[in-house]
Amino acid sequence: MTAKKAKRPSVDAVVVNHDAGEYLLRCVASLRDAGVARIVVVDNASTDGSLERLSRVDLKVELVPTGRNLGYGTAANIGVRRCDSAYVLICNADVIVGKTAVRELASALDERSDLGLVGPRVNEPSGVIYPSARAFPQLGDAIGHAFVGMFDPDNPWTRRYRLDDGQSEDAGVDWVSGACVLVRRVAFMSVGGFDEAYFMYVEDLDLCWRLRRAAWGVAYVPSASVVHEQGVSTQAHPYKMLVAHHASTWRFVRRSVSGSTRTLLPVLGAGISARLALALSREFLEHHHTNRIRRTTSVR
Repeated sequence: MTAKKAKRPSVDAVVVNHDAGEYLLRCVASLRDAGVARIVVVDNASTDGSLERLSRVDLKVELVPTGRNLGYGTAANIGVRRCDSAYVLICNADVIVGKTAVRELASALDERSDLGLVGPRVNEPSGVIYPSARAFPQLGDAIGHAFVGMFDPDNPWTRRYRLDDGQSEDAGVDWVSGACVLVRRVAFMSVGGFDEAYFMYVEDLDLCWRLRRAAWGVAYVPSASVVHEQGVSTQAHPYKMLVAHHASTWRFVRRSVSGSTRTLLPVLGAGISARLALALSREFLEHHHTNRIRRTTSVR
């Protein structure tokens, strides 16, 4: 008599939504096509009617309105706590999951019991591959990436920080983009999930950092593919998001920097503040320039 093959753990999905509109419907439909039976949509106070529209086309989806915008990590934690499968996919509402992506990610967790989190290849709608697989940057690389990367994305500091897409899942990936990840629920819960002190941004870096400190592995699975529209919910509030991004960066720096480097915290804090001022000025000028072009075009 042949031994029975072990049954693969089921996969639940948590989708965090905030005014994603039609993208939310596409995201949930792609998860269904990928074979996910249980989908929990945690909604951060959307006002675009996306939840109502979804409820009319998918009768099985679980809708969890939070009543206010709690941020990505907090909403994801709420969703994961409602799940009971061994594996949980967490994603933004503007992500389209490839038909085999969930299976590929689950296979990676099946094959390595030490892995706590895996991420897919993230494609932009244009077909460009988003640099999801990353290393924990050294201080010099982090500074170079933060400042030079604003004007020259293809600089040596950023290249060292972002791992090449051709890297395999065993190639020393420290962290991956939180836009779409598959977590081993026991690992995720063992470190407390996402740190809810982060409103937006850097919560994925922080989660992977804490998982690695707890001896869980993080892997990049380029054979699994998703498309991320990016910025559907955040582009309406660019200044608020820039402030949130830099506040989250400062929180992670204070948490992760150790030893003699902690004496540099005042300098690092000043640098983050300077970068925020530069980013806000740049956003203002670009916004002003775009509006001027629109006004000029409209009178022609």
